[in-house]
Amino acid sequence: MIVVAIIGVLAVLASFGVRRYLATSKTAEATLNLGSIQRAAGEARMRDKMSGAYAAPGKSTSTGFGFCASEPATVPAAVPKARKYVSGNADWSAGKGAGTGGTDIGFYCLKYSMMQPQYYAYGYTATGTGTVAGDKVQITASGDLDGNGVQSQFLMEGRIVASGTATSLVWAPKPLATNPEE
Repeated sequence: MIVVAIIGVLAVLASFGVRRYLATSKTAEATLNLGSIQRAAGEARMRDKMSGAYAAPGKSTSTGFGFCASEPATVPAAVPKARKYVSGNADWSAGKGAGTGGTDIGFYCLKYSMMQPQYYAYGYTATGTGTVAGDKVQITASGDLDGNGVQSQFLMEGRIVASGTATSLVWAPKPLATNPEE
C-alpha cells in the first residue's frame, strides 16, 4: 500500500511538472516573437521612408525616418483559444498601401511576418511619429492557452528618449507579462 501511495504522489507531481513545462514552452513563443517584432520596429524606424510623389530630375523630394504607423488589427484578428492559428501572407500584409497617401503601415511596413502556427494574437501600435521624445511603440501578444477565457498577455514597450540633440529608441528590458502561463 505504501508503494502504491508513493507512486500516486510521484505521478501527481510529474503531471504538474509536465503541465508547467508545456505552459512555459508555449509562452516562449510570445517572448521570442515579441523580440523579433521589436527588432523589426527598430530597423524600420531607421529606414528611409521616401515620399512616393514624383520628383522631376534635378529636384528633390522629402524623406523621413520614424515609426511605422499602427497595425489596424491583431494577427490573427481573434485570440486563439486552446489551439494554434496558422497565419498566411494576407494576415501580415493588411497594411500594404493602407496608410495616408498609400503608404505601408503595420506589420507590412515593419517587413515582419510569421508563417509557423501560433498560440498568440500579435499587435503593433505606434503613438507619435518616432522622432520626438515621448513617442512610443507597443507590441502585444495575447493568448488563451487552455481555452478557459483567461488570457495570457505580453507587452513590450519602447519610447523615444532625447539625448542632447539626438533621439533614440529605448526598449523595456523585458516584456511585461500578465497571466503568462494561463
